[in-house]
Amino acid sequence: MNVSTIGVHILLWVMVQTILARTITLHDLETKFGLTFIEDDQFFREWQDDLPDITDSDKQRLDRVKASYIHLLKYPPLLENTVKMVILSPLLDLAGFYLPPFHIKSEKSVEIAADDGDIKVRGEIDVLALGEQVWIAVIESKQAAFSLEVGMPQILAYMLANPTADTRI
Repeated sequence: MNVSTIGVHILLWVMVQTILARTITLHDLETKFGLTFIEDDQFFREWQDDLPDITDSDKQRLDRVKASYIHLLKYPPLLENTVKMVILSPLLDLAGFYLPPFHIKSEKSVEIAADDGDIKVRGEIDVLALGEQVWIAVIESKQAAFSLEVGMPQILAYMLANPTADTRI
């Protein structure tokens, strides 16, 4: 490498901004990655129509998870690891994500870059449920005090990291 090549590499390196996924905003995702917020209630109809009935046994298990959550709220703070253990794990089990054909990855490192390459987003997915190489569920758990909106930009950034099924995890 000659001096001018080294200078170009240094210049390119300095121009890339890395953002932690936990700090990304919806505005960043819209402007840098071209995401669009969709409010159409017909979006993803396959997740809303012709769903199987919930069995009485499943209802009892869901009621127990809800009761556990309500009980834990009485003893703050309800931290992220507690949310994963008490709420998330039973729900993943109930959904069958611990059994074939699915598998779970936790604390999966992810990095995405904007098309122009000037921004990279790095973070770790709390829980990723896969069916073969298809992302079935991407989960970011937060303290119970946070609303859904707090984790939404972070989870959308992670989903951008695997836009096609042929990308290996």
